[in-house]
Amino acid sequence: MNRLAKAAAVVVAAAALPYLAFLALYGLVRPDGSPAEKRDAEPTVSVVLPTYNEADIIEKKLDDLLELDYPMEKVELVVVDSSDDETPDLIREYLAEREHPELTLIEEGERRGLAVALNDAYAAANHEMVVKTDCDSFVAEDALRVAAANLADPDVAAVTGQNAEVLGGSEVEAGYRGVQAHVQTLESHLDSTLIFHGPFSAFENDAIVPIDRDSLADDTELALKIRRNGKRVVFDPAIRYSEASHSDFTKRRLQKDRRGMGLIRLLVRHRDALGRYGKYGGLVLPFNWWFMVVSPWLVALAIGLLTGAALVAAGPFGLAVPAALWAFVRLGGSDRLGPLQPVYAVFDTQVSLFRASVELLRGEGDGTWEIDEELREAFE
Repeated sequence: MNRLAKAAAVVVAAAALPYLAFLALYGLVRPDGSPAEKRDAEPTVSVVLPTYNEADIIEKKLDDLLELDYPMEKVELVVVDSSDDETPDLIREYLAEREHPELTLIEEGERRGLAVALNDAYAAANHEMVVKTDCDSFVAEDALRVAAANLADPDVAAVTGQNAEVLGGSEVEAGYRGVQAHVQTLESHLDSTLIFHGPFSAFENDAIVPIDRDSLADDTELALKIRRNGKRVVFDPAIRYSEASHSDFTKRRLQKDRRGMGLIRLLVRHRDALGRYGKYGGLVLPFNWWFMVVSPWLVALAIGLLTGAALVAAGPFGLAVPAALWAFVRLGGSDRLGPLQPVYAVFDTQVSLFRASVELLRGEGDGTWEIDEELREAFE
């Protein structure tokens, strides 16, 4: 075995060790469902909905919200809009003849970024429970009730859920969300989870604090700050939503890379939380640091070392290594890896996190977001 091959073996082993430790811990804890002490509750609810040029889908989203199994007289809808199309007019028209929910419409004169818009919306929210959702997602009918049951636990101040049905049929995203659900369930049973999801996240109004104006991970940042202020933030797989996603490798980069940038930057900015706040800083944050910051670079290094080792050992035939990787990506991106699809989904995420790290080092990234028209079609 040449030196490059030995180095590659060491890197692969180092990259894999924390994941093996996680699997062992999962088997020891055997977490199931939400750790919150759920109780039936029916608080007043502010649903926060940021919109930007949603004319094609806004009525379908409003249909979805009004179908929630919850008394609409206890619900207010807070929309913060920066559109240059007819989105705000469609919202007014849709709700004009309905007594409930009450509408608060904040119209921005210019796009200032999602985080700034959300801070304004959260400040305008008057009710006990605040739910943030995205326009291009569907929410299960019982989501508000399940969220309220979680927040009835006095130790819990925020809860998020899982993408139970990936619109568009992406097996890559479905595989990754399946893995992620197991990770977040264990994190929640240990203490609190890190990642909160835009299609559905619920917060106690009294626990909400402003997020950074340039945040690219607004939901996760708010949850992290709430945990730092002493309350638990958990994941409940019983809260279900549907969001569209791509499988194709190239198309996924637009959707995934920006998310990766936001999460990495958030971890770096809150690096002082490592080792603090119980098992959150002692186990949850270190694991996410490894997965999002360290592991992607080790994966890239391992690929380079394996390719170099193969070329040294077999000459031009060593190109079989990058060829095999190319085939793995092609098959995974077209949902043809069968039982290996979740493995590819994790690899795909590592690619996004590596690219996100490089883009952050280059100083890229702002607080605005671009519409993926193809994903919007999947929602429609």
